[in-house]
Amino acid sequence: MRIIGHLDMDAFFAAVEERDHKWLQGKPVIVGADPKDGAGRGVVSTANYKAREYGVCSALPISRAWKLCEEARKNGKAKCFFLAGNFRKYEEVSGKIMEILRSYSDLVEEASVDEAYFDLSVEGSFEMAELIAKKIKEEVFGKEMLSCSIGIGPNKLIAKIASDFKKPDGLTVIKEEDAEKFLEPMPIRKIPGIGPKTEAIFSKKGVKTVLDLKKLSQNELPHFYDKIRGKDEAILIQEYDAKSISEENTFGTDVRDPVLLLETLKDLAEQVYRRFHASKYKSFRTVSIKIRFENFLTKTRAHTLAKQASNKKILEREAMKLFLPFLDSRENPRKWKIRLLGVKIEKLT
Repeated sequence: MRIIGHLDMDAFFAAVEERDHKWLQGKPVIVGADPKDGAGRGVVSTANYKAREYGVCSALPISRAWKLCEEARKNGKAKCFFLAGNFRKYEEVSGKIMEILRSYSDLVEEASVDEAYFDLSVEGSFEMAELIAKKIKEEVFGKEMLSCSIGIGPNKLIAKIASDFKKPDGLTVIKEEDAEKFLEPMPIRKIPGIGPKTEAIFSKKGVKTVLDLKKLSQNELPHFYDKIRGKDEAILIQEYDAKSISEENTFGTDVRDPVLLLETLKDLAEQVYRRFHASKYKSFRTVSIKIRFENFLTKTRAHTLAKQASNKKILEREAMKLFLPFLDSRENPRKWKIRLLGVKIEKLT
């Protein structure tokens, strides 16, 4: 019997800031680029749940977030607080949380700085796994004063969806025999791999829920047929020692504005450098970027330096050089809009 857990920290960056700055507690908090009174470029990294009530969410353009907050303030609601964030601190807190997880499970896969999968199959039952999950939540809160949501399921797919089911501070347990029914009433966007474009295509056919999807044949759903039935054979990857550091941003709406794209690229390079600076690594040699167009065509470009580097300006310069051809006919002759932008450094030492 497989029993897999997925821990997802609740509004992690913003929650850490609220914990460390008591005056922020209970107020709308947004971590991301400088809004510059609505003229700022870049995006939201994390918004706490109070800010989400205003319509602010991660990856939203920071200028749009500022306007939503101003509208709310004019209507008598609480003022939003915009913070640049402290990524070294977030990495440190993340490390402590992963240590807690490893004290309960011998197999932990760190999916990102604020989420991880862990194997509880050795516990032998979902009831015992639920007790362990409660202990993990209590210890995370007791030691770090932060809440998390945990999903328990027969595989990674169900565990991840379950962790998002009762956020924040949720705990959802889905047994194997209940997995398929658990998914049926959900909107199809809950299934990994179904984005807004695919959702729009299915919506035209009247397909809105997972149950609707199940009426289609396997030939019509080659990539999703098993997923929508709660089946997932993906294994956990333990103790993955990252040989690269990357950050990506998916825009709320597809973008062609070169100023916004360049500012976002700079923000991503800054985030990558902060994580690099906070890591055990001292230098990098390869810089790469990732572009996904409005039609989901994805391209990557990379450049390996003549020697190891550790300078932020070198990272920004190389990322910019790789990206600039995508603003003209060299790499984007059809002038497609961009939906995703990513920056990565590799060959770390």
